[in-house]
Amino acid sequence: MKKISFILLILLISVNYNLFSQQSPGAEVYLVTCSPGTETYSIYGHSALRIVIPSENLDMAYNWGVFDFATPNFAWKFAKGRLEYMLGVYSFDRFLQDYFLEKRSVIQQKINLEPGEIEILFALITENLKPENRKYRYDFFYDDCSTRIRDLLEKSVGEKLKYPPEISKDIPTFREKVNEYQQPYPWLQMGIDFLMGTPGDKKASLRDRMFLPIDLKEGLSHTVVNRNGKMVPLLQNPSYLLEFDPPETKPGFFTSPMFIFSLLLIIIIVLSATVRGRTANKAIDLVIFSFFSLLALMMIFFNFFTDHQQMKWNLNIIWLSPFIILCLVSLILNKEWYTWFKIVLFLSLLIFAIQIVFPSAFNTAFIPLMLMLAVRCSMRSGFSWNPLSAQLTEI
Repeated sequence: MKKISFILLILLISVNYNLFSQQSPGAEVYLVTCSPGTETYSIYGHSALRIVIPSENLDMAYNWGVFDFATPNFAWKFAKGRLEYMLGVYSFDRFLQDYFLEKRSVIQQKINLEPGEIEILFALITENLKPENRKYRYDFFYDDCSTRIRDLLEKSVGEKLKYPPEISKDIPTFREKVNEYQQPYPWLQMGIDFLMGTPGDKKASLRDRMFLPIDLKEGLSHTVVNRNGKMVPLLQNPSYLLEFDPPETKPGFFTSPMFIFSLLLIIIIVLSATVRGRTANKAIDLVIFSFFSLLALMMIFFNFFTDHQQMKWNLNIIWLSPFIILCLVSLILNKEWYTWFKIVLFLSLLIFAIQIVFPSAFNTAFIPLMLMLAVRCSMRSGFSWNPLSAQLTEI
């Protein structure tokens, strides 16, 4: 956010804090759902609350997805899982203008709340607007702009809120839900699959899936409230405030990770079969094992040194193991540490075999990388049966 916008945001929060401290007759609350955009942070869509109080001439957007790019050490805090988001409050016209400029559709649905429930909701938002509560630690699956709205509605309506039943065998995983939005962006999908650990393979119930704005809209659209024994829909029929055609996203095969990495694998195989010199082979391996060592370091960091729970227990660390770093050290020191290369070779082939038997176990774009690592490790493992190993004995 720009500095001037951030100052304006703080002023608007102060004004709305005072308004929420008063009675608000005739207030109306809407769930606002914004369609996915084309930027990385926007491909999952967005959710906000619109609150209209005619007696106060108030029409505001309440947005739990605000963060400040000027935050010190922004990238580090994001990687560590310690980036703070906050509740942003501004005029709904301004909110709508942003999505108009981005050509993203915006749908609103009135939330059927009774006056007492609206008072509870306003009290909760007022508490959230306090300086000590305004910021929160963002969690992609369990605490984001959508789950905050879900939680507020649950607290406002209480036990009268009834989610629809679902068939257990049809419940998708978190990874599957996220992949629905990432399919047009294969490089992004590969990156997420690279970083996401086994928590992403947990089944995501209807309530869990509401971390995604579109799923929040669909889930709450099928949710009812028990009003004296009569089941009343929580949301009214949706109406478009802005309507645009979805952005065209046609991922090209020749720019996909699978094609690029497969091409690199072919080049590595050709070089491995034709390049004879020890010095040239060492130069090739220094580049390759430096790259894979960087990936291995990332695996270590995101498995053990980040607060992002979704990145824990990442099985990619099996083939991108710390042993790769020892292989690089052996190259730098001109040591023939065959054992480390053999371990990396075995782990790469193991995961490759798992990928063949269970195609959905890992992203398919990883296959050329696994084989690339296996080919170069086989050359450095000291196997007498490997014709490529003989090349390393020549000057």
